[in-house]
Amino acid sequence: MPNFPKIGPDNDNGEASEPPPTVPKSLRAAQPPTPQDQGRHLQRLGHSDGVKASYRREKWRSRSMSISSNGNDVSSSGSVSSRSSFSSESGSSDEEEDAKFDPREREQKNSAGQSDFCVRNIKLATFGRREIEIAQESGLNIYAWKNMTEKGFWWCIDQCVAADFPSETATVEGEGVNKNVWANMILDDGGDLTHHLYKNYPDKFNNISGIVEENIAGIHRLYQMSRQGKLPAPVMNVNDSVTKTKFDNFYASRESVTDAIKRSTDCMIGGKLVVILGYGEVGKGCAAAFQGIGCNVMVTEVDPICAIQAAMQGFRIVRLEDVVHHADIVVTCTGNKNVVTRDHMNKLKKGCILANMGHSSVEIDVSSLATNELRWERIRSQVHHIHWPDGKYIVLLAKGGLANHNCSSIPSFVISVTATTQALALIELYKAPPTRYKADVYLLPKKMDEYVAQLHLTVFNAHITELTREQAAFLNINRTGPFKSQHYKY
Repeated sequence: MPNFPKIGPDNDNGEASEPPPTVPKSLRAAQPPTPQDQGRHLQRLGHSDGVKASYRREKWRSRSMSISSNGNDVSSSGSVSSRSSFSSESGSSDEEEDAKFDPREREQKNSAGQSDFCVRNIKLATFGRREIEIAQESGLNIYAWKNMTEKGFWWCIDQCVAADFPSETATVEGEGVNKNVWANMILDDGGDLTHHLYKNYPDKFNNISGIVEENIAGIHRLYQMSRQGKLPAPVMNVNDSVTKTKFDNFYASRESVTDAIKRSTDCMIGGKLVVILGYGEVGKGCAAAFQGIGCNVMVTEVDPICAIQAAMQGFRIVRLEDVVHHADIVVTCTGNKNVVTRDHMNKLKKGCILANMGHSSVEIDVSSLATNELRWERIRSQVHHIHWPDGKYIVLLAKGGLANHNCSSIPSFVISVTATTQALALIELYKAPPTRYKADVYLLPKKMDEYVAQLHLTVFNAHITELTREQAAFLNINRTGPFKSQHYKY
């Protein structure tokens, strides 16, 4: 380490102090890296874009050093390789240490002293701690944590199934006291809870008034059950409601996909060749985002209607295997399984970024990468380099999980629109007369869809034009709506 001269006086006599002594060469490995070292490190990892900006964001992971008595041997107790010794602020050492523990084996308490919940670490739940307390004050418990395993996922569902809910109306026969009962409504995402109950706890449906599903994969599964005559209760299809589809799928994806990639990789996106798999609402939002910042966007599709929509927006319709060698960024938005296979990943070029914006973690065949010939390198939280024997590597975000959930954030406005839609669907199913809805899948009534939009227009200081009586009569609609038919395509 060079000796830096001291500028200006630093003692009472006004004399400049002597320069610091030279650090012995044998101990230099224990010194913190300079910005130049960080820049070379980032360039070596393929993050040459935006290196200067990353100086302010990257924080080198502190590692306890053990030095022998003669000062000649330096060793690190950390298990992270020298090439992956930095992480973003979101992946702090507390989170890494906390990730080693199974939340099911740790009893935690919130500020109210309650402990009947299971999360990763309530001390780190900055944006969820109050929500957990509110839920528990209402007699509800939270079972969820980030990066849970498949076994942990089903354990959380079982905890919810086994829980009782307080009821003011249920009474024990012969006694006028309250009795805890199970839920009477199901709010599902992906159909996992509904299928789990149907397979393992069918008696639970005796008290269920309805099911609200907001995920495209879950809706497909419920439609299949309906065709087979196995649907145990009425289902409200929130996924295909206009407000949910546009905001949760199109607008949220348009804002979050580029944000997730930039936060994770610090790379310049403009000018890159981007391949979008699927041109549904999520694919449309992602393609628009990349096109808006100057990317060359190509789209893969199986549906000719979606394909011609993409073509009319100026996107080239291709097959992944035909362009996989040239892609800089590949984003999956299909909701299908294994649309990016090991064969595709073998052909990706060095440094290609692979992200999933579709459903769960099944779109990318990540399990095929768990082989001895490939080496996984953790770069930072939710970012891994997968190294091939020939020296090639690809950048995998969130281990194939949802990039916008793990590497970015979802705007609170979008959450408000989606949550309002789901709440209205639950109220409709619960308060509807018993004969209104049978054991089938229904779309959210158009009037409720319009009501959700109307509630959120105040944010934009919007003023809706009102129809005159003559205009409403001419269109043969009510002046207050609904203004479109149930199946109108917006």
